[in-house]
Amino acid sequence: MLKVENIKKKFVKLTKKKEHVEFYANNGISLEAHDGEIIGILGPNGAGKTTLLRIIAGILEPTSGSIFFDNLNYHDNETEIKKNIAYLSGNTKIYNTLSCYELLHMCADIYDVEKSDAEKRIMEIAKILNMESFLYNRIGSLSTGQTQRVNIARCLIHNPKYYILDEATSGLDIISSQIILNFIKDEKKKGKTILYSTHYMEEAENICDKVIMINKGIIIAEGSPDKIKKQTNTTNLRDAFFKLIEGDTNEE
Repeated sequence: MLKVENIKKKFVKLTKKKEHVEFYANNGISLEAHDGEIIGILGPNGAGKTTLLRIIAGILEPTSGSIFFDNLNYHDNETEIKKNIAYLSGNTKIYNTLSCYELLHMCADIYDVEKSDAEKRIMEIAKILNMESFLYNRIGSLSTGQTQRVNIARCLIHNPKYYILDEATSGLDIISSQIILNFIKDEKKKGKTILYSTHYMEEAENICDKVIMINKGIIIAEGSPDKIKKQTNTTNLRDAFFKLIEGDTNEE
């Protein structure tokens, strides 16, 4: 189980008047994610979604608050916890000059996957993500959707328990998106825990057990899609979100 307790992250920005102003990208966020659960993290640009996911993944240090994976405090067990995490950023760059196969072997080495297991694991992943037709192609020659599947593949090589996926299907065609969504559903069935940030409310409604809506660094609603729709007297999550914020977004 993943447990996030009262996470705050303070930044300083420079205003047009050249003044330094402190602000909180996350301001007291708490959540729980259980085994075999898909949790959607929803909100507009600037709401604090990516900051939160980077903190949970151990890429950013919180200003205050605590994170626990299976009752282990992140601060004291960082190396052990990271072995069980897969983090996918929406703008991750990968080596264009390598083939998909070469990249996955390199990632297997980084995660200390036994050489005898690495080959088998790569072939399993290629089948899961429908990559077999381009597995040996240079990454620079792939389409956007194929490249994103490679990006996800590199996260799977060590068979993580926790997936932290930030805009995994952003800008993809319908076929690539569906392959990724099917993969997420299958990993849930295996008992994996998935945090899934997306701008596509329909996706979240389709695959998430629970959604957490964030605006201006705070949680404004959480619960199952049906629960939130019932609370807001709406028929979809998009309308529910706009009803909750009443036009007050943090977009710039």
